[in-house]
Amino acid sequence: MFLSECLKARRRVLVDGLPVAARSRSTVASLIAICIIACLTPLLPAQQKGQWVSGQFGLNAGVIPEPGVTYANMAINYSASQLNDSHGNHLPGITGTYAFWADENIFYYVPKHKFLGGYFMPYIALNYASGSLVADIPDVPGTNLSGGGSGFADTYVQPVNLGWHLKRADVNVGYGFVAPTGRYTAGASNNVGAGYWGNDITSGTTFYITKNKGTSANLATAWEIHGQKGGTNITPGQAFTAEWGLGQVLPLKKDMSRLLQLGLVGYDQWQVSSNSGTKTVAGIPVSQSLVPYYSVHAIGVQSNFILPAKNLAFFFKYYDEYRALARVEGRTIVFGGSWTLKIPKPTPEK
Repeated sequence: MFLSECLKARRRVLVDGLPVAARSRSTVASLIAICIIACLTPLLPAQQKGQWVSGQFGLNAGVIPEPGVTYANMAINYSASQLNDSHGNHLPGITGTYAFWADENIFYYVPKHKFLGGYFMPYIALNYASGSLVADIPDVPGTNLSGGGSGFADTYVQPVNLGWHLKRADVNVGYGFVAPTGRYTAGASNNVGAGYWGNDITSGTTFYITKNKGTSANLATAWEIHGQKGGTNITPGQAFTAEWGLGQVLPLKKDMSRLLQLGLVGYDQWQVSSNSGTKTVAGIPVSQSLVPYYSVHAIGVQSNFILPAKNLAFFFKYYDEYRALARVEGRTIVFGGSWTLKIPKPTPEK
């Protein structure tokens, strides 16, 4: 929410009983600098854009692994050098970079037996994150700002997740929560956790356009409901994320032992309810309910290399954000792989 707070301070905060607009340009820039110090330096990705980091899904959004235990590793890099206002315009007078890395270690378990006609697939994601921020306001001397933090981040657990294999589609729905296991202290500049619990309602759908299931349309959604941030009276607003993809499988060998999947992917994220509580900026309490809602939209490409016989898959995704409101606008790179240990082991063909 840091971008929104900075924007709000520029537009609506009162200084000595007068609107900021009535002050000099240098005073406005100084207040923005104070807002950046107070609001930007926590550096945790989840604090800046909701807890759901976009780019998790793309192709095969509705597909669940075969019965057994699956391990997936997903590395996510986000970087941005542009700060936008609530209308999507680049905010002049502020330069710098914001970036983070997150490494997700995800463990899935799919029992053999069905439940409610589908497969039960709980999973947990253990995450490591690091972030950095460098900002400068040329109009105000001495406002070269920097900060960073790294370490074990918040943990995502999805205890309820059901998936169904239909004739022309794979579908899953679930409930998950974010546990604030990452380091967090209100006002600190090296936070790695969000400092609050979150609840997520998720879904994934893969519709097979062709009968051989080679061409697919995909959609994953996540609705975030946030708790109160530790050490404050602030509760971040709810958020909704949609991730989509259109993909095509291409056999690299005639026996289908090596497959290449290529596709167009994207994500869209919106804040859907207002924040609550107050934050003190430069000694002035700022109501978080006045902070403008953020949103972001991105489009990109994905490639998957799949080895069905070995239960291995590797993926790479690149997203470019083409519109962002009240937040940074940048790019996302995601790569990693997964391996499934089938339980029980399939009977060898004679």
